[in-house]
Amino acid sequence: MSYFDSETLVDFVELLEALAGKHVAVLGHLRPDADCIGSQVALCRALNACGIEAVCLNKHDTPRVLLPFVADTPWATPDSFDADGWTAVAVDCADPTRFGPEVNALFPEFFANIDHHRSNPGYAKVNLIDAHSAATGEMLTGLFLDAGIDIDAVSAQALYAAMATDTGQFRYAATSPRVFELCAELLRRGASPALASEHLFENDPFAKLDLLRRFLDTVKLEFDGRLCYGVLPYGIFEETGTLKEDAEGFVDYCRDIAGVDIALLLEEYEPGRTKGSLRAKTATMHVDLLAKKLNGGGHAAAAGFNINEPMASVEAITLAAIKEHLATYDAGKL
Repeated sequence: MSYFDSETLVDFVELLEALAGKHVAVLGHLRPDADCIGSQVALCRALNACGIEAVCLNKHDTPRVLLPFVADTPWATPDSFDADGWTAVAVDCADPTRFGPEVNALFPEFFANIDHHRSNPGYAKVNLIDAHSAATGEMLTGLFLDAGIDIDAVSAQALYAAMATDTGQFRYAATSPRVFELCAELLRRGASPALASEHLFENDPFAKLDLLRRFLDTVKLEFDGRLCYGVLPYGIFEETGTLKEDAEGFVDYCRDIAGVDIALLLEEYEPGRTKGSLRAKTATMHVDLLAKKLNGGGHAAAAGFNINEPMASVEAITLAAIKEHLATYDAGKL
């Protein structure tokens, strides 16, 4: 059984051949999620198994809940990495600025770019982009299997986590028969859904409850209940004794409300710098196009943006953009 068309498979095999003899840095984006970490782990381990020296590189540390998926995979940070002689391969990153300035300074050019985001412009010499995949981990799993590349138990667990999270635990519209077929193959190679669930969803610090309570206190409805949003002001993580990673998934509380078309979480992560996370119940809402207007991007049902403005300013800007976006959607012009 083949999971990808022959042209994509040939491109992937040719990429591996082109990387032979090189030292490869597998790059992941800022504030990495399970798809980012899982894809980095799997590709790095596959390259090393093929005799190609590889190491994963991120600006931000691996989130606590994702550390078990890394195991003994080689890892580095930009402040201690000498990039001389190393080749950059990016995974799960639609925009090269999302690596962070420290990583961009090390690698002004990218040899390869493997991603599933529709908004990815193809910024590397070699670009493997499949917007039909629910996760970059889905792409890599299928390509590994098609190319006959061994998937060890660590990689199987990491790739399973990538698909489980980016499909919303197999609830989102992007969940396809191929996702389940690939996950079944990963289970045969050592992945454990129970263990993945324990690490990802059943290991929260008690302080997260206080963070969640304070976030929910800010949640409100706008535009006749079609938008539900909440905010995380600057300093809230220090005040609650939590980490930024502990807010992962908070936007889904807004998304899950009946009648809501768009969910939004705004976080002022530094003074005067605000991050927005957008979610929609259906891909037809195209929040990726909304995010693009706000200097961001992503998927049709899940996207994000960053604006160098304080929370109050970004809130006003974003609400105005969402109001316009809903009107455009109602007019059938998305």
